[in-house]
Amino acid sequence: MPQDAWSKKRERQYDHIKEGLLERGEDEDTAEEIAARTVNKERARAGESEEASKTSTDDISSGRRGGLRSHKGAGGRTKDQLYEEAKRKGVEGRSTMNKEELEKAVDDR
Repeated sequence: MPQDAWSKKRERQYDHIKEGLLERGEDEDTAEEIAARTVNKERARAGESEEASKTSTDDISSGRRGGLRSHKGAGGRTKDQLYEEAKRKGVEGRSTMNKEELEKAVDDR
């Protein structure tokens, strides 16, 4: 997935991130997406891209953020993921549940 606009450095960064994700058990598509998003964010922070979102330039760096979170693991499913799973399983009252309640309801079924 390396793009033409990326420098050799960014292509190496992409490959390194992707390989690390694959080693951790992520599937190929997810690893590619996360690696590309990370490289693009780093390009935006370094002023290498033509467009950049405010969060790309104002947020802490991906490496620092990852280092802060590394001891906590992946963090589990998002609320949206839990909601969709609850919907598939036919959990009633899911629209008013918070993340913890959705997690419990989904895991109990």
